[in-house]
Amino acid sequence: MAVGASLVLSACGGSTGDGGTNTGPSDDVAAMAVAKGENGEATEYTSPEVAQSGDTFTVSTDNPFTAYNNAASDANNSYNTFALTQVLSGAYKLDGNNKVLLDKDVMESVELTSESPQVVTWKIKPGVKWSDDAPWDCDDFYLAWLAQTGKSKSADGKDLFTAAGTNGYEQIDKVECKSDTEVVTTFGTPYPDYKGLFGVSADVLPAHVLEQGTGVADITQVQPTGGDPAVLAKVAEFWKTKWNGFTKELMPSSGPYAITGFEQNNSVTLERNPKYAGKPGGPAKLILRGISDQVAQAQALENGEVQVASMAQPDANAADRLRGLSAQGVTFGASNGLSFEHMDLNYKNKFLADAAVRKAFMQCVNRDELAEKLIRPVLDDAKPLGSLVFFQGEDGYVDNYADYKGDTEAAKKTLTDAGYTIGADGFAAKDGAKLSLKISHTDIPRRKQTVELVQSQCKAAGIEIIDDVDPNFLDTRVSAGDYDIALFAWSAAPFKSTQKSIYSTGGGQNWSAYSNPKVDAAYQDAASNLDEEASKKAFQEVDRLMAADNYSLPLFSLPNMWAFKGIDRVFFQSYNGALWNANEWVKTS
Repeated sequence: MAVGASLVLSACGGSTGDGGTNTGPSDDVAAMAVAKGENGEATEYTSPEVAQSGDTFTVSTDNPFTAYNNAASDANNSYNTFALTQVLSGAYKLDGNNKVLLDKDVMESVELTSESPQVVTWKIKPGVKWSDDAPWDCDDFYLAWLAQTGKSKSADGKDLFTAAGTNGYEQIDKVECKSDTEVVTTFGTPYPDYKGLFGVSADVLPAHVLEQGTGVADITQVQPTGGDPAVLAKVAEFWKTKWNGFTKELMPSSGPYAITGFEQNNSVTLERNPKYAGKPGGPAKLILRGISDQVAQAQALENGEVQVASMAQPDANAADRLRGLSAQGVTFGASNGLSFEHMDLNYKNKFLADAAVRKAFMQCVNRDELAEKLIRPVLDDAKPLGSLVFFQGEDGYVDNYADYKGDTEAAKKTLTDAGYTIGADGFAAKDGAKLSLKISHTDIPRRKQTVELVQSQCKAAGIEIIDDVDPNFLDTRVSAGDYDIALFAWSAAPFKSTQKSIYSTGGGQNWSAYSNPKVDAAYQDAASNLDEEASKKAFQEVDRLMAADNYSLPLFSLPNMWAFKGIDRVFFQSYNGALWNANEWVKTS
């Protein structure tokens, strides 16, 4: 799943590329994290002049592309981001080190023009167009705000657009189009992470397409509140339903590449966008294929079926196989990314509504064993993650989960103290109901291995764990809260404030009905405080409170893995995947 979830961490961890492993990428691989088009002191990006070719590069990743609108709650996941990074432009880009770069191909400037109230002025480069020749302009920015402000409510009080997140946008009181190319945003409360708005999450969508599809003459005349509810409902319905899958006339490009083909549950095809405002991309065509088995990805690279294998889900067997291909000209890389694996406990479940059961479950899970068997073969210094808010090494990180070490006796005592009895079958029960919980996840081998280990660990504590594997779990069930325990990963952009949508009461990605008013208040403080130290302390308070609630158990940071052949430089960008700079790729053999 994709969401802006944390501040920047430097890339670390990986392979030497010669079959040996260490805790950091080799110098040549680490250098690939810097885009060719970075200029100044890594604050801006301009697409570089590269040799154009007729080449097609096929790239594999763990799951397939599903939706053009990745900002909708029921579509939002990393595997859409991995394709859209070359399709939808925004004000800022991220490089392989997660540095935030102003995209000078489409933007003149972004300026904080007032601090009280906070006003940010976004100036678009004149002449920027969508691939269908319509202007890329203020209307598109306005739509991004309208759809994600969270202020448009249905009759039952829910977000009419069902956006994946409203963070930052909900703090903007108004968006004014001073001209087609000048956007002025006025914030009701300060938002220090404003650079994460309008594009980093691929959310600047074609307003003109929506206007044509709904009959709305001017989207900027549609207000989030106080206007014609029928018009607003029509706009919301189009935004959240018409941009799934691929329909060519509805889904133009504003980036270096445009989507030209889509095979459901398999692949998406991108071709060079001739209307792109920047310099043309190098490869003529990019194909992104979903292959859920990482060993099969390695096999596809070895057989020449793909030129890049990119894995947000690390796998020890695949890593070993890829390292063994160095003699064939394959370069292997691994680095700690800004993604972390975790298990969310659904408060709507009759057992997990009990704080004692949540605590006992966390007590029985041996996270160090999980890291030892599943992650250290890829990065040998991997440790269990002790925070939902910070990553290891970040300023502010405190291990709030250090006591959870797989203590089955402590877990069993927690249950018996809460009135559970251990039956002859070894499982706890209360009021005639056996304590049985499903862990739901996608069909990624490492996640199945995770559940198998947890089944063994928690059985000794009296908790029955059932493996609920569903290839479509992230696409259809997680956003509906259809699980007892959800096993998946959050993928981060370097903007911590956007966590609010995951953990705040009623947040667009809070699917487990978690609610703590103190957490809500601390997040509000943290996400609106321009004082960095005060904001950090508020985030630390959030982290401590959530750990005390036993809501979500962080397991470990996920290292990204990738390997490639016949291309000059490829790096797996933690949030945008391997294609983040594919427009710069040059064939080497």
